[in-house]
Amino acid sequence: MTSRERIEKALNHEETDRIPIDIGSSGQTGINASTLYKLRKVLGLKEQPIEIIEPYQMLGKVDDDLRQLLGIDAVPLWCPMNLFGTKGPGVVPWTMHDGTPVLMPAPFVYEEDKEGNVLVYPQGDRNVKPSLKMPSGGYFFDNLDRSGEIDENDLDARRDFKNLYGVFSDEDARFLEESSIQLYEETDAAIHFNFNGGGYGDAAIVPGPYEKEPRGIRRLDDWYMAHYLYPDYLKDLFEMMTEYALKNLEIVRQAVGERITTINISCSDFGGQNGELISPEHFREFYVDNFKILNDWVHKNTSWKTHFHCCGSIVNILDDYVAAGFDVYNPVQISAAGMDAVMLKEKYGRSLTFWGGAVDTQKTLPFGTPEEVRKEVRERLEIFTPGGGFVFSTIHNIVGKTPVENLVAMLEEFESFNSERAVKTV
Repeated sequence: MTSRERIEKALNHEETDRIPIDIGSSGQTGINASTLYKLRKVLGLKEQPIEIIEPYQMLGKVDDDLRQLLGIDAVPLWCPMNLFGTKGPGVVPWTMHDGTPVLMPAPFVYEEDKEGNVLVYPQGDRNVKPSLKMPSGGYFFDNLDRSGEIDENDLDARRDFKNLYGVFSDEDARFLEESSIQLYEETDAAIHFNFNGGGYGDAAIVPGPYEKEPRGIRRLDDWYMAHYLYPDYLKDLFEMMTEYALKNLEIVRQAVGERITTINISCSDFGGQNGELISPEHFREFYVDNFKILNDWVHKNTSWKTHFHCCGSIVNILDDYVAAGFDVYNPVQISAAGMDAVMLKEKYGRSLTFWGGAVDTQKTLPFGTPEEVRKEVRERLEIFTPGGGFVFSTIHNIVGKTPVENLVAMLEEFESFNSERAVKTV
């Protein structure tokens, strides 16, 4: 069974020869470049600068040698432009604070202030304010607030966000076509397209990291209050985003055809550690119908499975995600309130494929012992694997400073479980 077939069977809630695994196919199942560099070294792979495929979170490219060694079953197809607002081509050698050598996507225009913070300029333009900051000693970038006071008499969502959202160009379509062909022909892996065209209210995007001069409602606290104060503003924006997303989905369909297996529709986070960030009523009023429009289009026009990422506790809106037509749920944050693994599998295991949930990347993986990692991995595998509908992946990205011995423990326990399962099957 090829990796592509393995993922497809899991998505159809069928048993597979081994549990499919993903490290690196998305901006939420990736691995920080620093940790990736250390992992390659301990596994005896060639030491080389890590190519950065998602610079905002400093996620490293999982090269073919590592993918084959670990049996990773999915690969990423990225949008042409990254969150720095650049499209390349080429790379720029750079060194992270901890000494990790990396290759940043070009152009990489930044400066380091007197405190050691790294400031990045959107679209490489030094004539505007920097949009992102990596704190001294940090491992990824944060948005910088460049918004001004809200003028209630001058709010126009379509004008304010016209430079943040748009339609793919012919050049973008060629990039997606060529990239998807290369991935499809040179690997047997499932291709996951990181689209996020339905990323309504995505906390990473709203501040406008790749815009030169963002305007309108951009601070996240103002954004959440806008559901009460400026509902028509958000609804108008979401309507515009849906219009663009539908046009882009058709462009993607023509460019990539059936080469991709899954498509991320949304990376918006609606959950925190202890509950939802907005009320279920607002989720239904503002978001569900838009999600359904995009999911319905995909299901009507393609064979792709639709994927959503949402962190945190979302037990009170998971039924709404199912009603909106999503197929795949990531990252399955079991550590959040009410997100019991057994409950999720029993209630949603036939409706949703769980892509993640294998081990906690907030506490267990970065701060636990190898024994604690093994125990948690084993527990999650025993819960999520019966009947298919599960892709092994961590709860969000593997962060910087994660002990390599914990990563090795995770991978060894995964392989041990697969081996035991194979013996039982025989």
